[in-house]
Amino acid sequence: MIFITAKFQVKPEDADQWPEISREFTEATRAEPGCLWFDWSRSLDDPTEYVLVEAFRDGEAGGAHVNAPHFKKAQETLPPHLVSTPKIVNFETPGTEWSLLGELAVD
Repeated sequence: MIFITAKFQVKPEDADQWPEISREFTEATRAEPGCLWFDWSRSLDDPTEYVLVEAFRDGEAGGAHVNAPHFKKAQETLPPHLVSTPKIVNFETPGTEWSLLGELAVD
């Protein structure tokens, strides 16, 4: 799978509305056949930082994502709400699901 984590520094005046601002892009991405997950979280330390954790089945699905019309639209509509260019970690790893964190196993 292609596993991606990205940090978005949102303008303070837009931070509370970010889930709505990114909703159309989020919903369209989640509907892509190759999308395994696409989940936003808000930082506990910085209320203007959102972290996106996303995964795609393979490189082909990742390529389809960045070439999709909703991705192109997001390239136009999301940056005006950002302080800076998002930071990203992107890598390919085997599997298509989350692994269990055995060190914190729950009986």
